Amino acid sequence: MTSAPSPASGPPLTAAVRRGYGLGSVATGSFGTVPGLLLLPYLTDRLGIYPAVAGVIVFAPKAWDVLLNPVAGRISDRSTHPDGRRRPFLIRAGLLLAAAFALLFLGPTAPTWLAAGWVAVAYLACATAYSFFQVPYVAMPAEITDDYDERTRLMTWRVAVLALAILVSGGASPAIRDALGPDWGYRAVGLFVAALIALGAWGAWRGTRAAPVRREAVTSAGFRDQLRIISSDRPFRLLLTTFVVQALATGAMLAGVDYVARWVIGTPLSATLLFVCFVAPALLVTPLWQRFGTARGKKAGYAAASVLLGGGALALLLLRSLPEGVVYACVAVIGIGYAGAQMFPLAMLADVASRNDDARSRVGVYTGIWTAGETLGLALGPAAYAAVLAVGGYESSGAGVVVLQGERTLTAIVVGFSLVPAALVALSLLTLRAFPSPASMYSTVAGDSRIHRPGEGT
Repeated sequence: MTSAPSPASGPPLTAAVRRGYGLGSVATGSFGTVPGLLLLPYLTDRLGIYPAVAGVIVFAPKAWDVLLNPVAGRISDRSTHPDGRRRPFLIRAGLLLAAAFALLFLGPTAPTWLAAGWVAVAYLACATAYSFFQVPYVAMPAEITDDYDERTRLMTWRVAVLALAILVSGGASPAIRDALGPDWGYRAVGLFVAALIALGAWGAWRGTRAAPVRREAVTSAGFRDQLRIISSDRPFRLLLTTFVVQALATGAMLAGVDYVARWVIGTPLSATLLFVCFVAPALLVTPLWQRFGTARGKKAGYAAASVLLGGGALALLLLRSLPEGVVYACVAVIGIGYAGAQMFPLAMLADVASRNDDARSRVGVYTGIWTAGETLGLALGPAAYAAVLAVGGYESSGAGVVVLQGERTLTAIVVGFSLVPAALVALSLLTLRAFPSPASMYSTVAGDSRIHRPGEGT
């Protein structure tokens, strides 16, 4: 039998460690944003690949990550590096990810089969490197602090930097592409984002060098046994399901930005403006979400953020008849919700994955499964949007030829961007509602059925 961590165990983390950890979100935000934003348009409108095939190319490497992430978590759990279990992975995998991303848009554009094969292989390399960066990175908060509220502060820094990374990478990438044209635009985007990823990986590795290094004994249970134990952990399962469904919704919206900007709004820099309206509010409201969570609880904050996320998406169903300014206002509401819907579940994950010693010994496997689920959701989002485009009869372009889209296709572009994500967020609220409060959270790890209280207020 093991004891639960106290609500405020150990000294608080320094501001330098919080900032350093947050810098890792420059890498995760850039890689999580730009492929979801531009890879599908690159495949359909630059390489001339049919939407259904393009959806498979976008999804398949992420499906590989779903299998690889728990393995990456297991490997980092068993690391004995003197700098800690997780930190060495940040610099090694992060730089490999940057190199692979630089190659993603540098391949041939013809013939189509060769171009598609290049993207598929390069994206698979990106996904593999990202797995070994993201999983240790997400696992770190559960190990460097036992303080229930400190984890929320740590996630506040991470989400604030994440919002800034999305703003810079997602806002600048379409502008860079459009400014340099189809021949060099995508290549420049690849190099630009690779530099951001390298900067974020180095910053996280360097900035967390003073973080506490905890060395709990590695569990002797086999990998399959660990997966079985974690899958029977009901609080984790509910939280993961909620987050994955919302990642699917976010992935679909992200994939639709370029299509909405080009075919529905149709004004210069509209894709960049959509991103600015989505991300800029998050830079302001993330500290407010932290205060809300401290006063009302993380679960209540997650629910409120989810309502804003889904409600803003639903309002965009009328996108074609709304004034352009109202469209941007709705996107800003989505951005406010998105900030909270990122911060709260990550803070709750650290609570669930470290609420007793048995769980902490498997924190890498917990986060491996978590990031696998997130990856699956973010991959299914663009694939689902591609499927909606295919059903709507979207005509791919290529070789400098622009194919005009019909009324049915324009409707599909809007529905995939608004109604589909809104319905998914509404569905996610069912599992979030069932998530237990700290006072009633039972640990099902290793058969321990006692009530643990990592902190009050949620």
